[in-house]
Amino acid sequence: MTFFQHTINRLDGSVLDLAAYEGQAVLIVNVASKCGLSLQYEGLQKLHERYAEQGFTVVGVPCNQFMGQEPGSPTEIAAFCDSTYGVTFPLTEKVEVNGEGRHPLYAELTLVADAEGRDGDIQWNFEKFLVASDGTVTRFAPGVTPEDESLVAAVEAALPAG
Repeated sequence: MTFFQHTINRLDGSVLDLAAYEGQAVLIVNVASKCGLSLQYEGLQKLHERYAEQGFTVVGVPCNQFMGQEPGSPTEIAAFCDSTYGVTFPLTEKVEVNGEGRHPLYAELTLVADAEGRDGDIQWNFEKFLVASDGTVTRFAPGVTPEDESLVAAVEAALPAG
């Protein structure tokens, strides 16, 4: 199965079919509202806006597996993201990214190693997976911010040609 063959529910319960993004670049990020890294929402939104017209989107995936830092309901998560950071990129339902209940999307993504060669379980909130327009996946550690030159360069390289 490839990234673009997965589905995941949105915060509102409707289905987000990732096939809709085939041929585009997508940054998948497990997010949390009560995390010290939550400030990254601002940079993720700017990245989304900067490259959206070139075939790029961010997809935020709320997860409460790291010290309970995403305890909110779907309505609370949506309200926080909108009022605090003006988030317009898609947000999915709250899922597990590690363990036996891991969402199938993350079962696939966690097979990819990061720049240090580490694969497997998600380390923390705001770990990032950049899926290029050709389907190749690059993994970034939680501390790599949306403004980091390595991530921005990877996004630019991942965009569809033309």
